[in-house]
Amino acid sequence: MAESTVVAEQRIKKPDWLRVKLPVGPDYARVRNLVDTHKLHTICESGNCPNMGECWGAGTATFMILGNVCTRSCTFCAVATGRPTEYDADEPRRVADAIKLMGVKHAVITSVNRDELKDRGAEIWYQTVVQTKQQSPQTTIETLIPDTKGNWDALYRMIEGGQEVVSHNMETVGRLYRVVRPQAKYERSLEQIKRTRAAGKRTKSGIMLGVGETKDEVFKAMDDLVENGLMILTLGQYLQPTKLHLQVAEFIHPDTFAMYKEEGLKRGLKYVESGPLVRSSYHAERHVHVPF
Repeated sequence: MAESTVVAEQRIKKPDWLRVKLPVGPDYARVRNLVDTHKLHTICESGNCPNMGECWGAGTATFMILGNVCTRSCTFCAVATGRPTEYDADEPRRVADAIKLMGVKHAVITSVNRDELKDRGAEIWYQTVVQTKQQSPQTTIETLIPDTKGNWDALYRMIEGGQEVVSHNMETVGRLYRVVRPQAKYERSLEQIKRTRAAGKRTKSGIMLGVGETKDEVFKAMDDLVENGLMILTLGQYLQPTKLHLQVAEFIHPDTFAMYKEEGLKRGLKYVESGPLVRSSYHAERHVHVPF
């Protein structure tokens, strides 16, 4: 598909299979109250996730640490971009408290990019995992970590707290990085995944579809990821969060997502979650049991 279609003037009508239910119910309200009370950020809200109603209704949420302002300006992302304020050193305790209060069996934690920090926020990452494990030792944890810009000491600190799964999203195929992730590098993200796997962690990543990639490019990305030690992959439909963000080039049919899942498994991935509404943390509790 031509790259020019990414900036097509006409918006494509959203198909019926992308309809989602509005968040309702007492369990959703309980999670909403806990998030507000503990002054927590969730990627569910900041990222306009279409599964927020389902996940919060089940009493789960993906927590976003290190603030809600990102130093990157990725064209697909709804998280605010700018100069972040100082991070809250007490945040690890508050996140751990909330996870314990919610009785979460499997917690997903992510963050904005904090490129201005020397350690990329690694110590807050480490303390959040450690304090959560101390308060809720039976809770398994997945951390969805940002690109450390090649600061491997920061990476190792981020992943040594005892989490069971470490995720780092590629987001798109190599050719489209300068359009989708202008401050990131495809090869550098692959290297980060490779180092994470070498450190003995279950590795996970995610790719958005519908931004102008071809099927062969998706297959190539799968092969690159397997070669660099990836075990778990999520594939979902990109949805434009606002008129100012990257436009959708194509809505991928559910049958195509099913084909990608089959291909990913054939190419050596251990687990593939693939569907129009799939996001990085969707059904994340299933990934923690993927064998090494």
